[in-house]
Formats: sequence, C-alpha cells, structure tokens
Amino acid sequence: MHETHTTTLPTIRLMGVTLHAITQKQCVDHILDQSQVGHGGWVITPNLDHLRRLVRDADTRELYSGADMMVADGMPLIWASRLQGTPLPERVAGSDLTNSLPAEAAKRGQSVYLLGGAGDAAKKAADVLMQRHPNLIIAGIHVPAFGFEKDPSQMAALENALLDAKPDIVLVALGSPKQEVLIKTLRDKLPGTWWLGIGISFSFVCGDVQRAPRWIQKLGLEWIHRLMQEPKRLFRRYVIDGVPFGIALLTNSVWSRLGRPSA
Repeated sequence: MHETHTTTLPTIRLMGVTLHAITQKQCVDHILDQSQVGHGGWVITPNLDHLRRLVRDADTRELYSGADMMVADGMPLIWASRLQGTPLPERVAGSDLTNSLPAEAAKRGQSVYLLGGAGDAAKKAADVLMQRHPNLIIAGIHVPAFGFEKDPSQMAALENALLDAKPDIVLVALGSPKQEVLIKTLRDKLPGTWWLGIGISFSFVCGDVQRAPRWIQKLGLEWIHRLMQEPKRLFRRYVIDGVPFGIALLTNSVWSRLGRPSA
C-alpha cells in the first residue's frame, strides 16, 4: 500500500491486510484536504468478499497494493476488528462515500467525475447529487461501452476526457476488479486526482436499485437484502464463498486476541 500522504492515519491489520482505522468523516476530510494541496490518491473500500480475495489471491494483493487508503466496507470486518481487540471506529462504505464525498466537495468547490454505472445511472445520479448539493461541480460523466478496456481507441478517448476535465475526484462504478484495474492504469495520468471504486453505487443514489434500510445495514445484514435482489449473480459470492470465510475471519480474530500478550 502507498503511504506517501497517509502515514498520519492509524491502521490495524486483519488476517494480514492493513486497513485504515478512521471514520467516514476522517476519510472524506483526508481525501479533500490532500486534493486541495495537489496530492492525489486511491481509496479502496474492502468488504468481506474483497478481503477474502486479498487473503487468498496473490493477483488481488498485487492489484490492491497500489492503494493509498483502505477502509472497511462490511460489518464482518468491523466485528472482527473488535473481537481481535483492535476496533475499527466504524464502517466506511463506498456507497456512503458516493454521497458524503460530493457533499463535502460541493462546499469546498472541488469537482467530481462520474465514470461507469449501469445504463444511464451515472447521469441520473449526477442529477440527484446536484439537486442535493447545488454548488457541486460535475467535471464530467462517462459511461464506456462494454469491453472498452480492450479497445485502445476507447481507452484513449476516456483518458483524454479525464485529462481535459482534470477532476479532483473520480467515482468509478465498474464493479470489482475491473474498476481497480482501470484505476491502476489511469491514476498516474492525473497525479492530483483521488480515485474511488464504488461498484453499484450510482444505481443506489438514483434509486434504480434499492439499498437496504439503515437498520439492516447496522445489523450487518445488507448482504441478504442484496442477495434477494440478485440471487443468481450473488449466491456464490455471498453464500458459498462469503459465509465460510466470514466464520473463518471471526474465529481467526478471537484466536488472534487470545494469542496476544496482555498489556
């Protein structure tokens, strides 16, 4: 993980993965403070599935190693940190940052670029965000065609659009790991820009996909709500892979605490 401008932020480790132990507000403030002085970066918000891949897949570790900040998106990670005795202060979800980052950016005069999303979700999300925050600067919206990453002309067009826009923040809604691969490819072209992969979050913002109620999120059951919406696509990720790994994570955290010397 890059630590050039994040060395002052506290961290913990879960199953060998470093996570920043900060609140959503601290995350937003750090991003925008660094942006204002010309320092860009890359934020990843690992959930249980991302953590599983980080622990078990060398390619994922290599891909994510370029990130400047890693904040926990997923209540199992919060529970595990508490069981381990190194509690994270709160969940910092990419879907929440999709709202809170533009809100604070609007107050500071910093611009946001919306990249990706399903159908016209990015355009509709931009409209919603501008209604909520009239001073928000939308630097651009780009919804690339399927397979664009394999087409040099489309990649060049995207790169040129971003270079022309010079956004302070780019929200990339392409799903994992495609969004992370794209960010790693493009981030050095705009060294003063902050990048955040946000998955399906444009669809949440504009209401095309309903996010779980807040009480379900707080109980750590948002995954069940998502599974009910897209059972075929998400069953393997959440049930076959996710549940056993979640149990292993929590068990490992208990043993980690028991094995730590007392203060």
